[in-house]
Amino acid sequence: MKELLSQPWPWYISGPLIGLMVPALLILANRHFGISTTFRHICAACIPSGLKFFQYDWKKESWMLFLALGIVLGGWIGGVLLENPEPLALSDAAQKTLSEQGFSNYSKLQPLSLFNFSNATGLVLLILGGFLVGFGTRWANGCTAGHAIMGLSLLSLASFIAVIGFFIGGLAITHFVYPYLF
Repeated sequence: MKELLSQPWPWYISGPLIGLMVPALLILANRHFGISTTFRHICAACIPSGLKFFQYDWKKESWMLFLALGIVLGGWIGGVLLENPEPLALSDAAQKTLSEQGFSNYSKLQPLSLFNFSNATGLVLLILGGFLVGFGTRWANGCTAGHAIMGLSLLSLASFIAVIGFFIGGLAITHFVYPYLF
């Protein structure tokens, strides 16, 4: 069983499982999927302030805190307990593309190399990335998961526009910024 769980799952298994969260949440609990508002709930619960943005009944949405805890716990289980000991395996096409973009050391593409407190680049990436994600999430009125999974399922035009923006931004960063970070 551990071998099954420690390998990447193909898109045709994991995609539908994620997609089934939408009808399950809607039918069973009349809830919408999204994770970014969880941070608002945490702030409203933990930081008593006079800010109007945090003055609401966050306890009605406390189920999202359990969802977020499950995501963090699942990530830890997958990354620590079910860690794949094999080195990163990239296809020849991926290696060629990365080499053309100036990457020869693929270990630098690993999250532990990128987001690391022990060097200035990693620290700046963490702080700047966190700010940009928070700002973008608030500006788009939701996160990528909320818009792409829930919003598109509900045929929301705003989510469709947001997802197009996410893809354009991701492609732009990948092609024009990321190669110059290392």
